[in-house]
Amino acid sequence: MHIPDGFINVPTVVVTSAVSAGAIAYGVSRANRRLGEKHVPLMGVMAAFIFAAQMLNFPVAGGTSGHVLGAALAAILLGPWVGVLIMACVFIVQCLIFQDGGLTALGANILNMGIIACFVGYYLYQGVVSFWGERRRSQLVAAFLGAWLSIVAAAAATAIELAVSGTSPLAVALPAMAGVHVLIGIGEGLVTAAVISLVMTTRADLLQLERV
Repeated sequence: MHIPDGFINVPTVVVTSAVSAGAIAYGVSRANRRLGEKHVPLMGVMAAFIFAAQMLNFPVAGGTSGHVLGAALAAILLGPWVGVLIMACVFIVQCLIFQDGGLTALGANILNMGIIACFVGYYLYQGVVSFWGERRRSQLVAAFLGAWLSIVAAAAATAIELAVSGTSPLAVALPAMAGVHVLIGIGEGLVTAAVISLVMTTRADLLQLERV
């Protein structure tokens, strides 16, 4: 889903960059007002974990591969706005040091895989837990579904941006992107649920932190 340089047009670059910059600025302001002592080290650990996890690929159908995104996990543990900040840091490092995603497309990549993925994953998780109650099983199911949908939503947003830019027709880009990421999302959901299960077993207090 990392869009390279030259794949989206100038208006799309401008709009996605402005939205991402505004979200990051608001996230920083919100974090400065509401972060507690436990949040800051957890943010660093989460960013390092997501960065490392994204380096590990797993095979998908048709000879393709995918990797963990981690946006839903960050949002579930720390809240969507802190999740956006964590994901933005990861994508900026990947872009500038590893050339993973284009510099002109950085705003789009943060929007798709950071902002959209964090908010979709977080609010689906919260909705499922609110409906089924805060039992262990419902929280794990909610984590799986939130992570899965966050991947599909980010892929769909990428396809729309490519279509708007004239790179690929929506009828081609959307099925191609969403189709393979439906499968990648299963892996994302399993990893997210496994991490949440581990946190519930070893550090359940982390799930009681205020989400920002």
